[in-house]
Amino acid sequence: MKNIVRKSTALTLGLALVFGASACGRGEAAAEGAKATLAVSTLNNPFFVDLRDGAQAEAAELGIDLSVVDAQNDSASQANQLATAATDGTEGVIINAVDTETAEAGLAPIVSAELPIVAVDRSVGDTKVASFVASDNVAGGEQAAKALAESLGGKGKIIILEGVPGASATNERGEGFTKGLKEFGDIKVVSSQTANFDRAEALDVVTNLMQSNPDATGVLAMNDEMALGAIQALGAKAGKDVKVVGFDGTEDGFKAVEAGTLVATIAQNPAELGKQSVQILAKAMKDEAVEEVVQVAVDTVNTDNVADYVTK
Repeated sequence: MKNIVRKSTALTLGLALVFGASACGRGEAAAEGAKATLAVSTLNNPFFVDLRDGAQAEAAELGIDLSVVDAQNDSASQANQLATAATDGTEGVIINAVDTETAEAGLAPIVSAELPIVAVDRSVGDTKVASFVASDNVAGGEQAAKALAESLGGKGKIIILEGVPGASATNERGEGFTKGLKEFGDIKVVSSQTANFDRAEALDVVTNLMQSNPDATGVLAMNDEMALGAIQALGAKAGKDVKVVGFDGTEDGFKAVEAGTLVATIAQNPAELGKQSVQILAKAMKDEAVEEVVQVAVDTVNTDNVADYVTK
């Protein structure tokens, strides 16, 4: 009888190990069939389009039904979208906030529904999230400032193009800019103004600022879209009389580096941000432990290494 019990126990344990190994082999796929929402600040920006695409590709791989909503840079719209998500069967939310502070109120229905939240690229105030997935914006801002200052030989007058006021990316990149410029005492910031991460708005802002600061020799932009708008405004001066540095590492940004109109861009990997956000949310929806902060590395891309990044 003891032998029979031992054999039965061994068989049970063996089956458990087989099924356990099978489940582990599926990894995050155990979340298959789950419904999630990705709330994006705007899809009128190639960076966030890439982020969405990376998230969708990973969701498809894991069998997660991912709904994407676009706030078009409007906090009220994002709040409404989140309120809808809280009642439509969504089991978890990834948010790329329009505004860091107002996101807290917008996420209240998600918090009340006790759904896991992953913030991506921008923080969400004091709202408790399962994880915050972002590039190291402070380090990237410092790298951008140094790249511009060095291209100017350590001296000159520059214009800073800020992002959406209140967004954590704006605050953190600004902090990095300040750090990076500290060691260059002969660099003077003659104007710092928002263009809301928008190319068309940056074109207008730089056109106006260059009229009032005709001796400016550099533009430091908090994203590639604004840098590209600045290049349009500068025309033949871009890359020659006026150096421009961007941030994000978009395809258009890489092409501008190749063309010589953009000195450098700080390359994030938006598709990787989207992918990792979905992977982490999949774990959070299963009550698995996840890292509170996940930072994706950034790189300075210039003429020396742009060929490694641009898509031919």
